[in-house]
Amino acid sequence: MSRGRVILIIVIAFLVGGFFLFDLSQYLTLEQIKARQAGLQGQLRENPVETVILFFLVYVAVTGLSLPGAAAMSLVIGAVFGLLWGVILVSFASTLGATLAFLASRFLLRNAVQTRFREQLGPVNEGIRRDGAFYLFGLRLVPIFPFFIINLVMGLTPMRTWTFAWVSQVGMLAGTVVYINAGTELGRLDSLAGILSPRLVLSFALLGLFPLLARRALGAIRARRALAGYTRPTTFDRNLIVIGAGSGGLVAAYIAAALKAGVTLIEKGRMGGDCLNTGCVPSKALIRSARFLDQLRRAERFGFTDARAEVDFARVMERVRSVVERVAPHDSVERYTSLGVDVIQGEARIVDPYTVEVNGQRLTSRGIIVATGARPLIPPIPGVERVDCLTSDTLWRLRTLPRRLLVLGGGPIGCELAQCFARFGSAVTIVEMAPRLLIREDDDVSALVAERFREEGIDIRTGHRALAFHQEQGSKRLIAEYQGGEVEFGFDQVLIAVGRVASSRGFGLEELGVRLSDRGTIEVNGFLQTNFPNIYACGDVAGPYQFTHTAAHQAWYAAVNALFGPFKRFRADYSVIPFATFTDPEVGRVGLNEREAVEQGVPFEVSVYPLEELDRAIADGETRGFVKVLTVPGRDRILGATIVGEHAAELVNEFVAAMRQGFGLNKILGTIHIYPTWSEAGKFVAGKWRRDHQPRRLLAWAARFHAWRRGRAAG
Repeated sequence: MSRGRVILIIVIAFLVGGFFLFDLSQYLTLEQIKARQAGLQGQLRENPVETVILFFLVYVAVTGLSLPGAAAMSLVIGAVFGLLWGVILVSFASTLGATLAFLASRFLLRNAVQTRFREQLGPVNEGIRRDGAFYLFGLRLVPIFPFFIINLVMGLTPMRTWTFAWVSQVGMLAGTVVYINAGTELGRLDSLAGILSPRLVLSFALLGLFPLLARRALGAIRARRALAGYTRPTTFDRNLIVIGAGSGGLVAAYIAAALKAGVTLIEKGRMGGDCLNTGCVPSKALIRSARFLDQLRRAERFGFTDARAEVDFARVMERVRSVVERVAPHDSVERYTSLGVDVIQGEARIVDPYTVEVNGQRLTSRGIIVATGARPLIPPIPGVERVDCLTSDTLWRLRTLPRRLLVLGGGPIGCELAQCFARFGSAVTIVEMAPRLLIREDDDVSALVAERFREEGIDIRTGHRALAFHQEQGSKRLIAEYQGGEVEFGFDQVLIAVGRVASSRGFGLEELGVRLSDRGTIEVNGFLQTNFPNIYACGDVAGPYQFTHTAAHQAWYAAVNALFGPFKRFRADYSVIPFATFTDPEVGRVGLNEREAVEQGVPFEVSVYPLEELDRAIADGETRGFVKVLTVPGRDRILGATIVGEHAAELVNEFVAAMRQGFGLNKILGTIHIYPTWSEAGKFVAGKWRRDHQPRRLLAWAARFHAWRRGRAAG
C-alpha cells in the first residue's frame, strides 16, 4: 500500500474516531440546535461570514466522512439560515462532501476491487459508462440506499468525478429544498402548540411524500428520455399489441381481452408456440408411451407371467401428433378471436415504440408486449452442420427409430428424451460436459436418476467436452475431450440439447435500441418493462426462467402493467417458482435445494422421507425416491423442497402452496391426507421434522407424570 493511502486512512480514522470518542453527534441533534437557536442566529448577525464558513465546513466533514447527522444538520441549517441561504449552503456543502467521499473511495479501494471482481463488475462498468449519470440521478432523486453508500460505491466505478459532482448537485437539490423548508418551519416554533400548524404539518408531509413524488417524476423523466425523437400518435389503433402466441403471449392477450382492451396478437408460426407444438405437450405424450412400455417390461413384478408389446415408432409419433392436434383448439385462432382478440398470422416488425408492422399493415398501440420465446441452441462445434442434428424442435419429424442416438446435453430436456428413446429400443449415449447429470440439482438427485438410466442401458458420459463432429462414408462420429485425452462416439442421429437461446432478433428490437443481455434475452425491469417504458417482454425471451408456467405468470404482470401502468403497476413476484424434470423417476422442486443454500450462505436444516416407507408407493411398486425439505433452523418455515420419485411433479405442489401462502410443516402435518395416497409423503416428511424437534425435556417430565399416575416411581 502506498504511503499516501496509509496517511489518508490514518487521517480518516482519526477524524471518525474523534467524532465518536468525544460524542460530537450530540451537537448535531435538533434538540441541541433548538436550545441554541437564538444564540446561533445572533452569531450569524454579528459574524455572518465566519458562521457560514463554520457550518459549511462541518457539513462537508459530516458528509465527506460518512458520519451520521447530515439529515438533522439540514433541518438545523434551515432553522438558522432560512430557506434560501439554507438551500444554497447545504446544496454546495453536500455536493463537496459527497465528492470527497467519492474520491477517497476511489483512491483507497477502486483498483483493488476492480482487479478482484473484474469479471463480475464488467456489466456494471459498462452500464455506468453508458447511463451512469442517469443511474446516479435516479439514486439521488429517489435514494434506494443511503447517500453515503452511494458516494462510496460510485467511487469504485469508472464514473468521471465531474459527472458525479454535477449530477449529485442537481439530483440532491429537490430533497435539499424539502429538508431545509422543514427546518425553517421548525425554527419558527415558539411552543409545542405550533407543532400542529398547517405549514409545519405540510413540511413534514412533504418529507414523507417526496420519495413517492420523486419516483413518479423520475419515471416520467426516464420515459421522456427513452421516447425522445419519436412522434407519439394522437390516437391509437390498439391498447395492446402482443408479438408471439406461445404461453406468455396467449395469456397476455387473454387478459387484455378480458379487461375489454383492444388487443392484437401476432404470430408468424403456429399458435401455441413451443409448448404446444414442440415442447411440453408432445414430450409428455412421448414420455407416456415410453413409460407404458417400461411398465410392460416389468410385468412380472405386478403378477403377470408375460406381457409384451412390439414398438411401432411411427405409430408412437403419430399418437404424439394426434395429442398435439387435440390440445391445439385451446390455443387456436378461432378460440382467441371468439374471446375478443384480433389475431393476425404474419411476421411482426416493431417500427417505433408505438408502431408494429405486419403483412404490410401498420398498427399503432399504447403498449407492446414481446413474447417471442426461445429456440434450441446449436453450439458452434466444428462439423455440426454436416451431421443433420436433431433438436427438441425438429425430432418430432422422425418416423424411424434411430439405432444409435447420441444426446449432447444432460439437462432436463436431454435426460427426458434420452430415456424415452432408450425405452423404445435406441442405443442411447448421453455426453455431458458437467461432472453429472442435472447439474442444477443436488448430488443425491442426480445420482438416483443416473442409477435408473444405467439400469435401462443408457451410456452416461459426464465430464466430456465435445470437440468436433465428423462424417465419413456415412459414419458419424463425435470427438470429445475427457481427462486430457480424446474419446470417439459413433452414432446414427444426434440430439443436441444444451440449452435454449432467446428469440430476440430479427423483428426490429436491434434497430430500435431495445437492450439485450449478454445471453441475448431482452433486459427488463421488475415490472417487465424494457428500456422503452411502453414496450414489455415476458417468457423465455426475457427470462430469467424458461418454463411455460413462468411465462404465463409473467404475462399477467406484463399485460396489467402495460394497460394500467400510468396509474398502478405491479412488480413481478418470483419468490416461489416450481419446476419439474419428467424423467423416471420424476424430479419436482420448489425453492432452494442444498447446493443453492450452501452457495448462497443460507442456514438450513434437512428433513428427508424415503418413498420406500410409503404404503402407496409399496402398493404401486414404485418405491424409488425421496422427499427432501429444507427449513429454517429450529423452525418449520420451508425454504425449499425436492421430490424424486413417482408423481413428483404433482406432489411438490403442496409445498408450493405452503411457501406461497406462508404456512409451514406443522400445518401440513395437521392436515388430513387421504390414505393410502402419494400425497401422504408430504405429511410424513413433516412428521419427520416434528420428531426431530420434539421438546425432549417436556417429554421427560411427561414420562415421570405418567409413571406417577401408574403408582410407580419414575425411572
